Amino acid sequence: MTIRRLLIALPILFVGWIGTLAVVMAAGGDAPAAFVPFPSADLVDALPRDIAITGRSPISLTLRGDSATLTAQLYEAGAWLVLPAGLEACIPNFLREPVASG
Repeated sequence: MTIRRLLIALPILFVGWIGTLAVVMAAGGDAPAAFVPFPSADLVDALPRDIAITGRSPISLTLRGDSATLTAQLYEAGAWLVLPAGLEACIPNFLREPVASG
């Protein structure tokens, strides 16, 4: 019975956690960057010029912008979910891979 409850509770906890992060970001949460999971193919082309890609993987983008409306700009460009990123404890240093400029 305990394992069954755990298997039910974990997905609910995960969805609640992601939802909370998304609401905090949309409400103007103070994060140094934004994380977009599973970006559309058109998202990069639709980004405003003042938003920089600071990290990229096959399943995500990490972006930085100086505008207070960064989250709104990303949703307007086609992001389906925008989460806070760049907080010191979120991702260990060995997993961070900067984007080469040039």
